[in-house]
Amino acid sequence: MNQHELDNYFRSFLNIEDFSSDISKNGIQVENSGREIKKVAFAVDACEESISRAAEWNAQMLFVHHGLFWGHEQTITGIHYKRIAGLIKNDIALYACHIPLDANQLCGNNYGLAARLNMKDLQPFGEWRGMMAGTIGFVDAPLTLEQLVIKAFPNGEKPNTVLSFGKEKVSKIAVISGGGADCMEEAVKAGADVLITGEIAHEDYHAVLENHFNVIAAGHYQTETVGVQLVAEKLAKEKDIETVFIDVPTGL
Repeated sequence: MNQHELDNYFRSFLNIEDFSSDISKNGIQVENSGREIKKVAFAVDACEESISRAAEWNAQMLFVHHGLFWGHEQTITGIHYKRIAGLIKNDIALYACHIPLDANQLCGNNYGLAARLNMKDLQPFGEWRGMMAGTIGFVDAPLTLEQLVIKAFPNGEKPNTVLSFGKEKVSKIAVISGGGADCMEEAVKAGADVLITGEIAHEDYHAVLENHFNVIAAGHYQTETVGVQLVAEKLAKEKDIETVFIDVPTGL
């Protein structure tokens, strides 16, 4: 497959056209020379490390959640130049998928986390710029926050922050990856018992406390490793393409 055939493949299930308000330039952000793609590397961020490691693995495309272009002109200088130069020098196409990957019901960050929890009756949740990026639903049997963390992050990853100011056992769960703390009030109004998100700010603490609510802030990076890995698994199963996930954790 070439980069444009892969673009069509990704668009066939990521529904990129439904998220026109996303400031990310979703899709192919940097082309390669047109060579056949047999290896696609996946990462959360289009940073220098993920690009160099994709090159070491001889990938012809790097698929990321956070790309290099965000809807405004940007001079190709400094680290922006170094990143683009690394792609062009190694003839690697860059593919980005931001909000569509958060919201996707098949391979998305939020529905992927919900699937780990075996959540039911899922509905869209978490409005941002008129788009719904997250999901909300129920688990069959109430869980403690500790049990919730173990199921959501089975490899033993620890959340950055747990604010346990609400019910000891939770049934209705709202999930929105990354910087989703702004949706806390929305989760409370929807009757959720807990919000799982990536990061939370200092000023959110008292709002969570005074709402007698629970928030698990598992890390922006950690909550957004889910979607890229699900897309990688789908691609490897369905096409004659080798995939690898490049883990570059930030701890944030």
